[in-house]
Amino acid sequence: MSTVLESLNAALHRAMQTDDSVILLGEDILDPYGGAFKVTRGLSTAFPERVWSTPISEAGLVGVAAGLALRGLRPVVEIMFGDFVTLAADQIVNHIAKFRWMYNDQVRVPLVIRAPMGGRRGYGPTHSQTLEKLFLGLPGLKVLAPCDLQVADWQAGGLLLEAIFDEEPVLFIENKLLYLSKLQKPADLPDFEVKPLNPAGSPPLFHLEIKGAPTPQLTLAAYGYMAGLAREAALQLAYEHEIFSEIVIPTQLSPFDGTILPLTESVARSGRLLTIEEGTYSLGWGAEVLARLVENLGPRLRVAWRLAAAETPVPASGVLEEVSLPGVAEIVAAARKMV
Repeated sequence: MSTVLESLNAALHRAMQTDDSVILLGEDILDPYGGAFKVTRGLSTAFPERVWSTPISEAGLVGVAAGLALRGLRPVVEIMFGDFVTLAADQIVNHIAKFRWMYNDQVRVPLVIRAPMGGRRGYGPTHSQTLEKLFLGLPGLKVLAPCDLQVADWQAGGLLLEAIFDEEPVLFIENKLLYLSKLQKPADLPDFEVKPLNPAGSPPLFHLEIKGAPTPQLTLAAYGYMAGLAREAALQLAYEHEIFSEIVIPTQLSPFDGTILPLTESVARSGRLLTIEEGTYSLGWGAEVLARLVENLGPRLRVAWRLAAAETPVPASGVLEEVSLPGVAEIVAAARKMV
């Protein structure tokens, strides 16, 4: 396996081989098409009884999956484009996330909703959004986002396997550009010291710092595809501007509890925090992280900024899309202003 896509595909194969209760539902997921982004390729051939192609009704297929989960199965739903998870919002917010509580802890909803998110492919305003912030902080729902790191046996597919065999419902965010990204082992990142951290009860979180660098002047916090851009920016800041940073990469976006302690420890060292996300600026993941660290660190957090997408629909024009979404140049510019 060399790419994130291959890792996710292998995880689905392994889950379905391991447990007959794993069911896959989605639009156009049957072979030979294998899904819009090919993550489900080969699954309907190997498991024809348990891979179901559905009508174009996100609310309907997520509702069916919720019922299957309540009856003891482990459905995995593919939303063809994450933008349309909004059509299933009622099922997610008012049903899936609440059933355990409404029925006095007598039921579980072991359901995974996979949602390809993000732009930079010219798909236009309704197929390029990053909308996970709409579901952060929802009690009863986990929101996970893989990255391209491979440390020991852990990789993106491992996070998906954890989600499938979790007893709680999970919204699984997959950035589209991450699919073809190569898995990065520590040996592939010779400039960085890569440390996996495992907060109690949470999926792994990664801490990266440049080898031999002095005390960091800045903490970069990013997830998913943006974590790779943060790595590029950190090297540019170090070698071209002598600004040294460390990077914290969570794989669990919500609940926040497992992320906050490692971030707090990093920012306590650096005194500065820059959060980086592809979603729009206001009321996002970075805003919540910032608020939590202000509560934890007070004046020890000397400077804190957020970097995110412009507060406009994502343009279809490639040139305008590039301007509206944060990239390496924007990370470097923000870090230089902060330091």
